Amino acid sequence: MIRLRRHTKAVLLENKSAWSKDAKKAWIGGDHPIVVQSMTTTDTADVDKTLEQVYALAMAGCEVVRVTCQDTRDAAGLPQIVARSPVPIVADVHFDHRMALAAIEAGVAKLRLNPGNITDPVKTREVVKLAVERGTPIRIGVNMGSLARDLEQTLGHTPEALAASALRHVEILEELGHTDIVISVKAHDAVTTIYSYRLLAKQLDARGTPYPLHLGVTEAGLPREGTIKSSIGLGVLLFEGIGDTLRVSLAADPVEEVPVAWGILKALGLREKGFDITACPSCGRAEIEVVELARMVEAIAKEYNAPVKVAVMGCVVNGPGESKMADVGIAGGKGKGAIYRKGELVGTYPEADLLGRLRLEIEKVIEEQYPDYRHEIHREATTV
Repeated sequence: MIRLRRHTKAVLLENKSAWSKDAKKAWIGGDHPIVVQSMTTTDTADVDKTLEQVYALAMAGCEVVRVTCQDTRDAAGLPQIVARSPVPIVADVHFDHRMALAAIEAGVAKLRLNPGNITDPVKTREVVKLAVERGTPIRIGVNMGSLARDLEQTLGHTPEALAASALRHVEILEELGHTDIVISVKAHDAVTTIYSYRLLAKQLDARGTPYPLHLGVTEAGLPREGTIKSSIGLGVLLFEGIGDTLRVSLAADPVEEVPVAWGILKALGLREKGFDITACPSCGRAEIEVVELARMVEAIAKEYNAPVKVAVMGCVVNGPGESKMADVGIAGGKGKGAIYRKGELVGTYPEADLLGRLRLEIEKVIEEQYPDYRHEIHREATTV
């Protein structure tokens, strides 16, 4: 059983552009579902290119998107991006208080900013004052690779250093009257990440400030290794009830991060979106092409948001039992297969007909069990 989720403050992310007809919102923390995030890799100054990636991320299931704002060109593009985005936009700002002010003025839903990195207290106060006035939350994001020098020297590259650095930034915001705070303490390895978030959660709760936590293993690596690291690091924390939003950081197209994040949440029973496919690994007992069939089912799955449970099994040993437990299932036989829906045998069909029959039963399950989920083909063009 998953441990009771840590109680945290609820923080509202909402695009605040006067140009937008309907504000894009997301809640982080409290009793709200864990939110999936990612970040664009485009030049923010290129508004259309950035929005193209934002829409691609949103269509994949990303609920909050972060964009960089490192110079005046980026800042100039933010108002249009915020106004036209289908999801809340977070501005990633480092060091330059002018970019933070510009991002707030552009109406971003949240800043990613470590206030201590703005070395002038007057400039820091100016940014935080405007954030409070506009109701703009701030995520403090501490990474192991960018610790303050004094903490690095005294505490080393440790969870204690990450937590201490995060609390140092928290205190700056609190002293200036800003408490709509989200925090991350990311390391590049799973184990340090786990210990860091555990420690920070304990310290926040002990001081009576249960701010929500943004989970991530930073610079996790290429897709295969990064998926493994993220699944372990984030999965352990989420299983322990720690975490309110997450990003899977992969050295890849950011759209690839989203299904991994959803996969982690679905595997833990924390969110439902899209098919949950059970497929046997294939073996000498299989009498149909299980892997090929499973891949075709996976392709079908991309067309739906409904959380249908599908089992693709290759033989009569485990197949009937697994298939009966799914919403829809196939149990393979020699050149044929039995299809089950909601535990009942629908019929036995030639292998060539299985995929079509499976889709038909999936449609019936969605109509009967998930009527609120619409059929959505992701390859269709979306106007940005």
